[in-house]
Amino acid sequence: MGVAVEIRQLRYFVAVAEELHFGRAAARLAVVQPAVSQQIGRLERELGVRLLERSSRHVALTGDGERLLTEARSALAAVDRVGAVASELAAGRAGTLRLGTSPGLGERVRRGVARMRANTPGLALVLVDGLVQAHIAALRAGELDLALVRGPVRVRGLRAVELWRDRLHVVLPAAHPDAGAAAVPIGVLAEVTLRMPERSADTALHDAVLAACRAAGFAPSLGRPVRSIEDAMVEIGLGEPAATVVHGWAGAAGTTSDVAVRPIDPPVEVPGYLLLPGDGGPDCLAALVTAFT
Repeated sequence: MGVAVEIRQLRYFVAVAEELHFGRAAARLAVVQPAVSQQIGRLERELGVRLLERSSRHVALTGDGERLLTEARSALAAVDRVGAVASELAAGRAGTLRLGTSPGLGERVRRGVARMRANTPGLALVLVDGLVQAHIAALRAGELDLALVRGPVRVRGLRAVELWRDRLHVVLPAAHPDAGAAAVPIGVLAEVTLRMPERSADTALHDAVLAACRAAGFAPSLGRPVRSIEDAMVEIGLGEPAATVVHGWAGAAGTTSDVAVRPIDPPVEVPGYLLLPGDGGPDCLAALVTAFT
C-alpha cells in the first residue's frame, strides 16, 4: 500500500525543521500553531516514523527527520517550478520547459511541443534524453519540469499519468515466411534469435516482451543487446537470422527490400506516462495531457 503524503504536510514539516519552533513556523506559514502540530502528526503517522523530538522548550530533528528534510526540500522546489511553468503557460508568456524524453518518442514530443507553442508562442524547450531512473532523480532535484517515460512509475513525491499505449512491432528479414503477414504471431519469436535493448535501458519493453513469450509457453533465445534500432534493422536486413522488437511504429510499418516491420499478434502493449511533481495543478495537468496524448 502506498504512502499518501500531501504537499502541505511537507511545507509545514520544512518550516518547523528550519525554525525548530512550532510558533515561529506557524507565523511563517500564516496559520495557527495547532494546524501545524496537527499536520506534522498526520505526516508522522502516515510515514510510520518520528520526525521531531518535542518538549515544552525544545524541538529537534530525529535522524529520520533529517533524511526526510533533504527529500522534502527537493520535492517542494520541483513543485514550485511546475507551478511557475503552469503560470507562464496560462498567461501565454514565453518560458523554458525542461522535458525528459526516452528513445523513440521524437514524433510524440514534436507534436506535443507544437501544441504547447500554439498556446504559448516563444516557448523554449530543453530536451534531456535519458533512462527512467535518471529522469526521476532530475525531477526530484528540480532539474527537469516534466518527463515522458514508458512503463509504470511509482515514486514518492512524483505523479505518473498514463497518456498512451504503444503496440509493439517486430522487425524480421524481408525473406522470412511471416514477413508478408498483417501481424506476426508471438510464436515466431521462439524460432529466431530475439534482440532487445538491455533491461536497464528499456525495462518496460523488455519485461512486456518476455511476459508475452512466457504466456505463449516459451522462453526466447536472446541475442546481442540492441543499442540502435537503425543499426539492428540494417543487420537483420543483411541476413542476420534474428528479430528485434520496437515500440509503436507510428504508421511506418511495412516492408522494404530488406526488412518487414509488423505488429505482434496477440497485441503486446507498453504504456507511456507523463511524470511530474506530485502537486501539478489540474489546469496545468489538463494542458499537458492534451498536448502529449
